[in-house]
Amino acid sequence: MRRATIAVVKRILLLAAAAWCVSAADIRVGIIGTDTSHVPAFTKLLNDATAPDHVAGARVVAAFKGGSQDVESSASRVDQYAEEIRAKYGVEIVPDIPALLAKVDAVLLTSVDGRVHLQQARPVIAARKPLFIDKPLAATLEDAREIARLAKEAGAPWFSASSLRFSEFAALKVPDATGVETFGPGPLEPHHYLDLAWYAVHPIEMLYTLMGPGCESVTRTSTEGADVVVGRWKDGRIGTVRAIRPYSDYGAVVFRPKQVVVSKPQGAGSYRPLLVEIVKFFQTGQPPVANDETLEMFAFMDAAQRSKEQGGRPVALR
Repeated sequence: MRRATIAVVKRILLLAAAAWCVSAADIRVGIIGTDTSHVPAFTKLLNDATAPDHVAGARVVAAFKGGSQDVESSASRVDQYAEEIRAKYGVEIVPDIPALLAKVDAVLLTSVDGRVHLQQARPVIAARKPLFIDKPLAATLEDAREIARLAKEAGAPWFSASSLRFSEFAALKVPDATGVETFGPGPLEPHHYLDLAWYAVHPIEMLYTLMGPGCESVTRTSTEGADVVVGRWKDGRIGTVRAIRPYSDYGAVVFRPKQVVVSKPQGAGSYRPLLVEIVKFFQTGQPPVANDETLEMFAFMDAAQRSKEQGGRPVALR
């Protein structure tokens, strides 16, 4: 019992020391949606100065639970993660988004359900708070474009990205790539019209990281175990994504004129590189990923959805 008490006291002292070290100039961050494992992971990296991968410059101070009752992975975890960040990191749980906005300088919109992102982003954009929207940006191309339109009109900075964009896979990007193939997990969620946006958005983001924008048409072949999406770029390059069910590691193949580079299959890796970019964005208002590229990714997934509905025919991006 005595050892347990000492351990608890030690943990409290460490957290107090970490809090003492936080600069008064740190950006106050609010979270919308505590129904994803990203919430405790991001909060730990930002709030715990004793963590090996600590990212300085911002601190989560408040959160709104949100949650979606018809998405099992949301309803079953939203209270658990809210309590975890409250108890471990002193994050205040607030009753609504307006209460959150009154307490913070910037927002992480982490709701696991892309269908609610437009609704939840509206007041943040109206308040002109810098906004990071976790995957997926939205559940439809129309919602994604509406978020972008509202933000442009309000002059509110935003960006959305998978952590894979800033992982070691990014080192595979070369100027002379003639084509790229990426692969990763692609489980589906029945409430999302753009079903690839639920999880295959990660290998799709890897594809765009390595290829850049410029896709003009897409074909999709779908089976129970996988989807294969092939995009044709305006310059003639071909980009391919394989979304594997139920899960898989991530990987990429980069084709060059005289070389083929194959990455080692691996997991998603640390969230730290993404959090570093998010904090820089909160400080400067400059997104590390162009909004237009993010919107093209959604047009890519929208075209893939329409190709699936048309039996795998080539479909132009809208």
